[in-house]
Amino acid sequence: MIKRIGHTAFTVENMEKSLEFYCDQLGFKKLFELNNRNNEPWIVYVKVCDGQFIELFHGGKKKNEINESTIGYQHLCLEVDDINAIANHLKGKGLTLDVEPKQGLDKNYQCWVKDPDGNRIEFMQLHPESPQLNN
Repeated sequence: MIKRIGHTAFTVENMEKSLEFYCDQLGFKKLFELNNRNNEPWIVYVKVCDGQFIELFHGGKKKNEINESTIGYQHLCLEVDDINAIANHLKGKGLTLDVEPKQGLDKNYQCWVKDPDGNRIEFMQLHPESPQLNN
């Protein structure tokens, strides 16, 4: 049912510095970028190896006295064969989906839950035309 870890996601303060670290220093490859529905920079995909990625989200802010940091862990993605089967399995185990199965901007199908500590977990079924499979 679950195939593997598909990606992990981090919100970053400075995209250029993050890309320099992940691509120039660690040797990964910048694969593609996605803009949000307002056509603003949103996510940069970095390829670790075939089928495994790091998502870097724009817009992180450092922690201050008023609010929490938005830099760091955002979510873990588990790749699945069938988004509806995993959604039904999770519900059958008594879990509530935060997001029911839907198609994302990258054409992939996804649904979401939270672990007991509130960490977000995405389940993703890759679409044959997705940029993850075609870049």
